[in-house]
Amino acid sequence: MTPPTVLIADDDRSIRTVLTQALGRSGYQVRTTSNAATLWRWVEDGEGDLVITDVVMPDENGLDLLPRIRRVRPDLRVIVMSAQSTLMTAVKAAQRGAFEYLPKPFDLKELLAVVGRALASPLPEMAVREPAARDVDERLPLIGRSAAMQEIYRTIARLTTADLTVMINGESGTGKELVARALHDYGRRRAGPFVAINMAAIPRELIESELFGHERGAFTGATTRSPGRFEQAAGGTLFLDEIGDMPAEAQTRLLRVLQEGEFTTVGGRTPIRANVRIIAATHRDLRAAIRQGQFREDLFYRLNVVPIRLPPLRERAEDIGDLARHFLDRAAAEGLAAKSLDRPAVEAMMAYRWPGNVRELENVMRRLAALCPDEVITSDAVQAELDVTVIHEAAPATATATAATPAGPEPLARAIERHIRQFLAAHQDGIGPTDIYDRVLAEVERPLILMTLAATRGNQIKAAAMLGLNRNTLRKKIRDLDIQVVRGLS
Repeated sequence: MTPPTVLIADDDRSIRTVLTQALGRSGYQVRTTSNAATLWRWVEDGEGDLVITDVVMPDENGLDLLPRIRRVRPDLRVIVMSAQSTLMTAVKAAQRGAFEYLPKPFDLKELLAVVGRALASPLPEMAVREPAARDVDERLPLIGRSAAMQEIYRTIARLTTADLTVMINGESGTGKELVARALHDYGRRRAGPFVAINMAAIPRELIESELFGHERGAFTGATTRSPGRFEQAAGGTLFLDEIGDMPAEAQTRLLRVLQEGEFTTVGGRTPIRANVRIIAATHRDLRAAIRQGQFREDLFYRLNVVPIRLPPLRERAEDIGDLARHFLDRAAAEGLAAKSLDRPAVEAMMAYRWPGNVRELENVMRRLAALCPDEVITSDAVQAELDVTVIHEAAPATATATAATPAGPEPLARAIERHIRQFLAAHQDGIGPTDIYDRVLAEVERPLILMTLAATRGNQIKAAAMLGLNRNTLRKKIRDLDIQVVRGLS
């Protein structure tokens, strides 16, 4: 039996060599070229069982080949690779019929696995589409080239031809609504409305009316009929933000809508067909909420068809430079002075933990764009902004202690008592934690050291002197407590 032939088009000789060797060892025949014209000739001549193509080649964009390949060889699978690792690249590849998209640098084992799947599985039916206005829109709704973001891009791209319910989980400020909008803007319902509602911002007694609408006279003050968000989003996407804060009664009604595909307004009797795609988001651990009886398990599984986890910014620090420059460019487009960042400034930001995630980074960049007098933002300017953030982060603990009593150990004793009660309540099986002593010490030490470092602008020698500690002891505590100190100010 003749082994499958893989056609490779990439203008990088080293990549062609690596792929030829790896695929050859796996038993495939391989033909390589550095340009799109040769690849197209092979495809037209009926050669090859699989194509692996780069996007940027000297004579033509690899993505522009995809619709033509689909027309003449609809059964020929195409894997797209690109160093332009953006959401738009992944979406265009999916929209134009690629079997899979892989960002460069790629993992060789993953690529071989994708090749195996591509050759083994039947190609799904997909209409060949000419590039539309939406396809060539080069706006970047999401920024980042980290591995975590690449996986999110690929997930969004796979969902452009599906209408599945999605659950987005991530800390506040990670960009959950941006992901929801991208799913809508590049999905099948992009011509319809995108309607968002934040469950945490709506009074409990009004949530059902907000979601499903109400009839005139349904309750005091309902002087006219009012459509709810389900009706407003008809034909499009309904984004339910902070779904974990939805009260139990509304959870029951939402579950019924998802099960039956229809709803009634508050005070109404006529069923209305629910013609929306649901995307939900939360910063909470819904599985823990289910165990605590705060969220319906059956609703969770209805919503969690495709889960997407957005990583906090501290887990993708390599994206901080690109994000920061993007926010500075946006500020300049809005009329603020054009600014750039030097390398030490980016390193300073990468060393910070960003508890407010991307939203906090955007705010810092806007302040620097507006207030920094220099055209090039330096690490000193960044450090001045981050010092303010560190002080604000530590301030609530100080305010609590100050407000409780003017002096004496009583506030700390009460805090420790609360901790112990919480630990016991969380371990009703009788098996409690065995490190309460270390936990309490860490919670006392961390804000103390944070505030001292903020007061000394990161100078560890001065901070050690203020705390009455040896400098090496302070450094060890900073390391053990995972406290981030901006480089260059120690």
